Amino acid sequence: MQLLADILIAAIAALHLYFLYFEMFAWDTIGRKTFKQIPPEVFPKTKILAANQGLYNGFLAAGLVWSLLIEDHHWSFYVAIFFLTCVLIAGIYGALTATKKVFLVQGLPALIALILLHVR
Repeated sequence: MQLLADILIAAIAALHLYFLYFEMFAWDTIGRKTFKQIPPEVFPKTKILAANQGLYNGFLAAGLVWSLLIEDHHWSFYVAIFFLTCVLIAGIYGALTATKKVFLVQGLPALIALILLHVR
């Protein structure tokens, strides 16, 4: 189960690096395609806000990658729990405030990874 959890953690980290990229550098292109419910004229006005959000997604990715690189099993476990919980909370909040799809893309994988970390 640990290998499966590590693979899922790496995938979640990669997903958050992708979020960092499109929110910081491609908000007017990928952002528009991703968030079709937002009127197009809003994107230029929210570019700075999206970039800030992208930076936070980068911090989540960095924490998840860090958890995979820590050699001490206990530290690795607790760091992974912390950052996956942050991702899960962000996914729940996104589902409540934006669209349910946010939970499916962001929260559910984090929840599954948390469960896998606890199944031994």
